[in-house]
Amino acid sequence: MISPSTIAQIKELMEQASVFEEDLEESFILGGGPGGQKTNKTSNVVRLSHGPSGIATRCGETRSRETNRWLARRTIAEAILEREHKRKSAARQAAEKIRRQKRRRSRRQKQKMLADKKAHSAVKAARRRRFDSTEE
Repeated sequence: MISPSTIAQIKELMEQASVFEEDLEESFILGGGPGGQKTNKTSNVVRLSHGPSGIATRCGETRSRETNRWLARRTIAEAILEREHKRKSAARQAAEKIRRQKRRRSRRQKQKMLADKKAHSAVKAARRRRFDSTEE
């Protein structure tokens, strides 16, 4: 269940983004994924589209339809504000950072990295004391 204070914050965010209830088109679709029978048999996923901006979102984060309705509204408002201010939200930045970290290196990058490792290994090997059998 979503708290009244959270609902008030979402309404304030919608007001800042100039999102009005009459501009929103809302529909409910069957959910899926974790959550069991409650999720799979009920229409608790909210599809919300904002006519003036053309932004649409789909929210099925929780098993509660009412919670998903508010979360979808928050997503729409954040997307509009993000577009206006031309900046990325913290959540989107974190997701992009993870995507970049997981991205596969190019062949050239990989060769350069391995060459650097080999050079560093050679430097460390040169620092080690060498024991010859003749020095006893």
